[in-house]
Amino acid sequence: MYLVVLHDWKMEEGAVAMFVAEKLGTVAFEACQKLAGGSPVVIATFADQDHACALVDGLTQEGLPAFLIDTEVVRKNQSACYVHRFALGEEALKVESRDGESCRIEYGTIDLLLVAICKAGEIQTKGTETSRKFSLGKTLLAGGLPMTKQVKTDKIVTVEERDESLWLYTHERALFIFDRPLMNYAGLGEAMQLTRDLNFAYLKKNLKRLAPGARFDDRLLKRAAMIRLIGPALNPEVDYDLAFEILSRSLRLKGS
Repeated sequence: MYLVVLHDWKMEEGAVAMFVAEKLGTVAFEACQKLAGGSPVVIATFADQDHACALVDGLTQEGLPAFLIDTEVVRKNQSACYVHRFALGEEALKVESRDGESCRIEYGTIDLLLVAICKAGEIQTKGTETSRKFSLGKTLLAGGLPMTKQVKTDKIVTVEERDESLWLYTHERALFIFDRPLMNYAGLGEAMQLTRDLNFAYLKKNLKRLAPGARFDDRLLKRAAMIRLIGPALNPEVDYDLAFEILSRSLRLKGS
């Protein structure tokens, strides 16, 4: 799938909607709804790359910044370090991945700090399901009148757990993912708090302080904002990786 993303437009929104509607062969009202959430926004999805490229070229010629995202390429090439442990040093952030690999990230190399609510795994709980089934014994006692009995069945219920996630990007395009419920916070030492929520908040606060040149954005914490950004063709429950890609690319283009 190919996504056409419009971002950082300078024109009045009504004029932008007119151009977009003309290129998509739709009405300005529909285009306005897509633009209402601000920049960036996915305005169209295509199965064919040529059609997607043609739209990007057409928008660019009208002075509307746009770029193309190939979802297959993004997911194929994405290589991230999922952080398990970390320590906030004076000059660098030290991290250890879930695979036990260690890395040192100098604060001056941090480019983006993006936060969202993402899938954090699955938890299984035991439950009981109640149903009614035909009872031959009760039916015979009732003189042939069909009777049922209550039956309880134990079952395992799988529930998807969602939690906050911080995606840290460096200028070299390296990506480090901090999932709030899956990290060990012992590296905070005496600054370690009583709950993971407080520890995660402390991590975010100090990364912003120690890496003042990094751009921080937490708009994806709101489900409505993520839906507006990725558009109706994508699912915010599973396509948040594409939301991060869209937002990070847009912020970099804006800052270039």
